[in-house]
Amino acid sequence: MSRFLKLAVAILTCSVWAFPADAGKFSLGRKATTEEVKAWDIDVRPDGQGLPEGNGSVSEGEELFQERCAACHGEFGEGIDRWPVLAGGQDSLKSERPEKTIGSYWPYLSTAYDYIYRAMPFGDAQSLSTDETYAILAYLLHMNDLVDEKFELNKSNFTSIRLPNEKNFVDDPRPDTPRPSIAKLCMKNCKAEAKITKRARIIDVTPTDKKNPTAGID
Repeated sequence: MSRFLKLAVAILTCSVWAFPADAGKFSLGRKATTEEVKAWDIDVRPDGQGLPEGNGSVSEGEELFQERCAACHGEFGEGIDRWPVLAGGQDSLKSERPEKTIGSYWPYLSTAYDYIYRAMPFGDAQSLSTDETYAILAYLLHMNDLVDEKFELNKSNFTSIRLPNEKNFVDDPRPDTPRPSIAKLCMKNCKAEAKITKRARIIDVTPTDKKNPTAGID
């Protein structure tokens, strides 16, 4: 028997011996404990399911935000360099440069809570407590003019906060919605095959301006 094969047999034997009760079909690993599952089960849904007990005020959130978040997102959520902007942008979504912030674009407050608690601050993920997350989110709501300076966010009033752009998001019906055939999509005089006859750089449809006077010219 080769040295490699002997080593493989030894490792497999140790694995089977170490976890005989719950190793499963392949005799590898073990079942996750209740505590381990709970540590990963931190998602929060739009209807409030998954929200932990806790609370945080705007004033508490302001102090935490300046300490833990402002270095990247700015003191007022305006964003530093290329870091995301978190506040403002109302009525900008139809403009040439929309600002997709919590107050202008995001559909649900649960998305903000889940992401902050799960992934922020950058480089120190999951270092915030539930109360700290509630407080930072309360401050973000205040910066977006959605609550006043005395507001306190908690599990009980969380779902009462509705973000301005929620109504512009719709459920994705896929894959339950059947895909129409090409024949049904075609109205009349349909071609059996579509072919590319010209490209944008040839027909010169790329907009030009003072900075790019030759844009679109091959």
